[in-house]
Amino acid sequence: MASAVYSPSTMLLLGVNIDHCATVRQARYREAPATVAQAVEPDPVTLAVLCERAGADGITIHLREDRRHIQERDVWRTRETISTRLNLEMACTPWMIDFALKLKPDSVCLVPESREEVTTEGGLNVVGQKEKIRACVDAMTAAGIVTSLFIDPDEAAIEASAAVRAPWVELHTGAYANAYYGSQRAAEFQRLRLGCVHAHDRGLVVNAGHGINYVNISEVRTLPHLHELNIGHSIISRALFTGIEEAVREMRARMNG
Repeated sequence: MASAVYSPSTMLLLGVNIDHCATVRQARYREAPATVAQAVEPDPVTLAVLCERAGADGITIHLREDRRHIQERDVWRTRETISTRLNLEMACTPWMIDFALKLKPDSVCLVPESREEVTTEGGLNVVGQKEKIRACVDAMTAAGIVTSLFIDPDEAAIEASAAVRAPWVELHTGAYANAYYGSQRAAEFQRLRLGCVHAHDRGLVVNAGHGINYVNISEVRTLPHLHELNIGHSIISRALFTGIEEAVREMRARMNG
């Protein structure tokens, strides 16, 4: 198992989110019994292995409470199969905390979760639930699991993340991605840049994710103090045309120039 301990590097790491492979599978096989689940396609675990083979530094997987894409069996099979790091995105709930402690991924990323949203929109409200999140961070730390908080690049969220002793944050790049072709692009990029600096100054390892694609990566990669990018939808979309290994290789090349 690869270590999740942070070591400074000039090379940006790529975590590939495989959720939307399961989205395609569930569109056809949502009612498939567990006894035949591994025979249906596409298999997200096979995708994870191909991503690793193409150079992915880790695999990100999100077990949602409504099981809309990834299923528990996918998470366990991924944990048993991959040779890089496993990053589990999860809601901060008692059931998910217990699940993570049994699974023992290399890292977890606490995210907000709403059953009405198609994908995660907006950062975690750390300020409003410090005690709850701190208890989760402490439990993960005691189990040797690194905790990241998926937050908006705002001062209050960053300060709260440091206060609950989270070692990592993942800055939500969705607002910037949505504004990329609009008048607010520069303002949103500056907000991210300042967030990176502030988080780094507070001793937090800085990751980023959401809405990063093969176009905006040329600007995202210039943000200061970045350690890792978690990218899923854009890579899966590109893979429909080029295949997953070429899609991963191209993203890593663009990330690191």
